Amino acid sequence: MSPRDVADILDTAKRAFAHNDWATAFSSFRAAGQMGGLSADQWYSLAESAWWLGEIDAALDAWKRAHDLYVASEDLSRAAMSAMFLACHSLERGDTSVGSGWMQRTRRLLDNAPEGPAHGYPLYFRIFAAMSVGDLDEAMSWADEVGRIGRRFDDPSLVALSLIGRGRALVKRGSVADGMALLDAAMLDALSGRLHPVWTGAVYCHLMDACYELDELRRAGEWTHAASRWCDGIPDAGLYRGICRVHRAQILHTRGSWQEAEREATQACADMAHVHIGTIAEGHYEIGEIRRLRGDLVGAEDAFRRAHELGRDPQPGLALVRLAQGHADTAAASIRTALAVLVPPLPRARLCVAQVEIALAAGDLETARAACTELEQTAATYESSGLAAAVQQARGALLLREGAAPEAVTMLRAACRRWQDLDATHHAANTRLLLAEAYRSLGDEDAAALELNAADAVFAQLGAEPGRRRVASLRGPRALPGGMTAREIEVLRLVATGCSNRDVAAMLFISERTVHRHLSNIYTKLGISSRSAATAYAFEHGIATGNG
Repeated sequence: MSPRDVADILDTAKRAFAHNDWATAFSSFRAAGQMGGLSADQWYSLAESAWWLGEIDAALDAWKRAHDLYVASEDLSRAAMSAMFLACHSLERGDTSVGSGWMQRTRRLLDNAPEGPAHGYPLYFRIFAAMSVGDLDEAMSWADEVGRIGRRFDDPSLVALSLIGRGRALVKRGSVADGMALLDAAMLDALSGRLHPVWTGAVYCHLMDACYELDELRRAGEWTHAASRWCDGIPDAGLYRGICRVHRAQILHTRGSWQEAEREATQACADMAHVHIGTIAEGHYEIGEIRRLRGDLVGAEDAFRRAHELGRDPQPGLALVRLAQGHADTAAASIRTALAVLVPPLPRARLCVAQVEIALAAGDLETARAACTELEQTAATYESSGLAAAVQQARGALLLREGAAPEAVTMLRAACRRWQDLDATHHAANTRLLLAEAYRSLGDEDAAALELNAADAVFAQLGAEPGRRRVASLRGPRALPGGMTAREIEVLRLVATGCSNRDVAAMLFISERTVHRHLSNIYTKLGISSRSAATAYAFEHGIATGNG
C-alpha cells in the first residue's frame, strides 16, 4: 500500500475521531499502524478510540506506545497524560499494583514539565482519595487547585471537575443545597459539549452517585433523561454506557419497571467484563435487589454474593434476604456488623432503614428506636425528599409497634405521599401495608381494605410476590369464590383487566401453557366457556377490582 493510501486512512481516522465515531477511528488508526509507525498523538487517539469501544487491552497498549514516544520527544506533559490514563484504567479493571505504578510515573513526569492543564488532571484523583478517608478539607483544597489551573489555562474540563469535587465534598459535609447546585452547574457544562467526552462522563457519574447517596430520586431521573442522548451515543462496551445502564436500572427499579431494570443491569454486567469491576459489582447488587423484592431469594443471594466477590458490600440486601428466609437473628447481626465498620453518616442511612425493618420484625424495639433516631439525624443534616420519606416510613412503623396508631397514621400518610410524589411505587405500596395495620388497630376496616387493595394492585403489576403474600396475610384467611385457588384468582383478575395470556405469563413469571391450564380450570369451576364470561364474573364478584 502506498504512502498516499496510508495518508488517506489516517485522514479518515482523524475525521472520525473528531466526530466521536470511535469505531471508524479505531479501525482506521489500527490499520494505519499496521502499515507503518504512528505518531505519538495518533497512538493517543487510537488509545482513546479503543477505550470508548471497551477494547481495554488495545487501549492500554496504545497509551503505552504514546507515552514512550512522548518521553522520547521530551513532551513530558503529554507523556504524563498517557501515564495517567494507563493508571486509572488499570485500576478500574483491578490491576492495582500496575495502576499505582503508572500514577507514580505520572507525578514524576509532571514534576519536570512546565505547568499546564496536565498538572490539573491527576489532582482530580487526589480530591476523591482525600474524600474516601473523610478529609473533606483536603478534598476541597485539591478541588480549588484544579479549578485554579483550569481557569488559568482556559480548560473547561478542569473547571467542571473542580465543581464536582467541591460539590461532592459540600454534600458530604451536609451543605446539600450548595453542593448539589455545583454538581448541577457542572452537568450543564458537560451537556453543553464544551468538555472532553471522558470528563463529561465523569461529571455525570459523580452527579448520579450523589443522587443515589441522598435518595434524590427526582433529580436523578431528570438528569438521566437530560443525558440520555449523550448516553445513547456511547458504544455498548464503553465504560460510561455501562455506568449509565446501572444508573438507569436504579431509576427504573424505583419507578416500578423491574423487568427493564434487570435487563439494563444484566447488560451492564456483560458489557463491563474486563473493563470496570465497580460497575459490574453495582450491577449485580441491583439485580439482587430486584430479585429479592420479587421473592426470588436464591437468585438474589447469588447476585449479592457476586457483588461481594467484586468488592461491593452486599448489605443491606443480603441481610434482608436472611430476614425474608426467616433468619431474623442472622439478619440483625449482619446489619450490626455493617454499621460497626461504616463511619460516614450518609452511606449509613440505607443500613439504618434496613435495621429498623429487621429489628421490628424481631421485636427489638430498642434497636429500632436507635436506628430510627440516627436516620432522623442524617435526614436533618442531608436534606433530601427520599431520605425524608424513608424517615417518615421508619418512624411510622416504629410508632405502630409501640401502640401509637393515631400518630403512626399521620406519619405513614405523609411518607406515602412523598413516595408517590417521587414515583417510588414499591416504597409507597409497602407504606400502605403499614397504614392498613394502623387503620385496623383503630377499628377502621374500610380504610384498611382500601390500603390493602391499592398495595396489592401495585404488587401484582410489579410481580412482587412477597408483597402479595403480605397483603393476603393481612386480609386473613377467607373462602375464595368459585372454589378457585389463589393463583387462579390472580390469573382471572389479570384477564379481566384485558391482559392477554402472554401478558399474564410475563406478569406472574409463569409460562403461557400454565396460564392456559389455569384458565381451563377456571372455566370448569365457574361453568363458563369464554373470556368475556370470565371477565363478567370477575367484575360481579369484585375480583377485577381486588375486592374479591
